[in-house]
Amino acid sequence: MDTLIPINILIGDRTYRIKVEPKDEEIVRKTVKTINEKILEFKTLFAGKDMQDYVSMVLIWYATELSGKETPILETAQLSEKLTAIEKMINEQLNTDE
Repeated sequence: MDTLIPINILIGDRTYRIKVEPKDEEIVRKTVKTINEKILEFKTLFAGKDMQDYVSMVLIWYATELSGKETPILETAQLSEKLTAIEKMINEQLNTDE
């Protein structure tokens, strides 16, 4: 297993420091770019919401996109694990900000 490297990512208006395998860095950065582009798109379509609303909309969009495609079970399990890890990091960050 490769050594994890720390990277800073910006989702919406928050910065998160996460650790990823070097081979996954580009994929993570592309995913974050897509997320932020969708947040901007939803901000344009649905003005007056808060950032949590936009992030939730993006999560629903992303989950819907995935359900429309056939994904190998192994890939789905890995994705689920990664999303759970990201959710845990976000929750930890929110708890430290309070």
